[in-house]
Amino acid sequence: MAEAKKETLAEKVKRLSRGLRGTLAESLKDEHTGSLRSDDQLLLKFHGMYQQDDRDRRDERALKKLERLYSFMIRLRIPGGMIGPVHWEALHNVAGENSTGTIKITTRQTVQLHGILKSKIKPTIKAFDSVFLDSIAACGDVNRNVTCTSNPAASPLHKEVFGYAGEISRSLLPKTRAYYEIWLDENLLAEKEEPEDPLYKDVYLPRKFKIAIAIPPYNDVDLFTNDIGLIAIIENGQLLGFNVAVGGGLGTTHGNPDTYPRVGTVFGFIPKKDILRIVYEIVTVQRDFGNREDRKLSRLKYTLDRLGVEFYKREVEKRAAISFEAAKDFQFTTRSDDFGWKQDAAGNWHYTVFVENGRVCDEHGYNLKTALLEVSKTRRATFRFTCNQNLILSDIFPKDKDLIESILVKFGVHRKTAEVSPIRKNSIACVALNTCSLALAEAQRYLPSLIDKIEPLLSKHNLSDEPVSIRMTGCPNGCARPYISEIGLVGTSYGKYNLHLGADAEGYRLNKKFKEDLDESAILHELDGLFGRFSKERNGKESFGDFINRIGILN
Repeated sequence: MAEAKKETLAEKVKRLSRGLRGTLAESLKDEHTGSLRSDDQLLLKFHGMYQQDDRDRRDERALKKLERLYSFMIRLRIPGGMIGPVHWEALHNVAGENSTGTIKITTRQTVQLHGILKSKIKPTIKAFDSVFLDSIAACGDVNRNVTCTSNPAASPLHKEVFGYAGEISRSLLPKTRAYYEIWLDENLLAEKEEPEDPLYKDVYLPRKFKIAIAIPPYNDVDLFTNDIGLIAIIENGQLLGFNVAVGGGLGTTHGNPDTYPRVGTVFGFIPKKDILRIVYEIVTVQRDFGNREDRKLSRLKYTLDRLGVEFYKREVEKRAAISFEAAKDFQFTTRSDDFGWKQDAAGNWHYTVFVENGRVCDEHGYNLKTALLEVSKTRRATFRFTCNQNLILSDIFPKDKDLIESILVKFGVHRKTAEVSPIRKNSIACVALNTCSLALAEAQRYLPSLIDKIEPLLSKHNLSDEPVSIRMTGCPNGCARPYISEIGLVGTSYGKYNLHLGADAEGYRLNKKFKEDLDESAILHELDGLFGRFSKERNGKESFGDFINRIGILN
């Protein structure tokens, strides 16, 4: 007799959740605590939210025998990362009224707000719903926000390719009406009226699922770090379809050698008419074969390596009744955002604003949030988020360019974007402390000051114009994609980081761990020596990551 598999708490909570409802409605009504019931905290993620607390104040609260200072983060579902000026104005107002006030652009082309009290969750969601924004499936064991090459100037066919982000997102949404009942007061459905969910059933996925779409030569979405990566194949001005990469993912666990980052494997080419079906069935195979006994080993990358690429590929083909064709040629040449003004094939303009670590706020005399509100009130630009945590003021008609430029100049946004160093423009950091419960070290609050000290080292070695990518996370889960950057810093404890080096500039190759548990002085010492060697020994225009990979200092 086969041994029965042990059901984890997460799997049990999902199975018994009554379509992700749990007791969320009851938890919200409990005014004796700022927290939700433990099972409801897990289900909340499927609704696009996390319960958090202010870790800076834990000791203070404990000394006073007070409950932790609980609040909630809400993340919006914005496929492809585009919203209109009315949406931005609403976001600005909600952030000011219900959260910390900072709008955080994420590494998955959407935004999130922090510091929302329990009593403010429903008003926040209702405010977003009034402008047709939602947070459904922005977190949880489901398909997350679908990303896409962000700048319309990337291709005359950007609009067509971008459309697939929305189509895929809609096709993979959970069917339950729980979100609308709990947060928007829709009438409770009778059990027999609940729509069937053939994709997620009552088990959902073993873990989160990420999909990205890229238009070569741009790889601003870091395509190979996703569970599914779709590479748009354009020939003779026509979108033919997509090369499909499967099995990317970056999260690891310190001290657990069974966990590892992985880049996606290209299965082959699929014509555009069949791409939704193929994507759907890649998800169903992961649903049915993914590891549900150990959440640390439950992402698609582990399923693919356990079953084998050919088995997984054949299973998808069988379910979809579609065969992969040989992959078509493509080339990525950059992962960076195109800062400043860019004009597309239709003559419209797009301005990429540098937003350090994605934090849109007014501080230290730089009023970026106010500037963007003024832009939104002109109703002359859309707002597009990039996977590098920046913002594009987009789709600006030629006649309106001077108006938008005047606002950017007035608030110093144009100057800031133009003057920032290349390494700072190529930096990403996760939220980490003080709100993320998994963080072991700082990231977004610390990386800017560390770059302040790295910039003089680059200048010392005549490398100030070198666009080295640097990314920092407060833990090994990889939210800021540190394992595929030329310099990756992964928090191990407060003030200590593992230093990873050697990824390529285009996003095909992972880096490797170089040194462990380094403090700031040790990080700067190592980089100083490496920059010195790079300056003297590089081959032509060789990138820093390629140089590190070539000289053989990595294990």
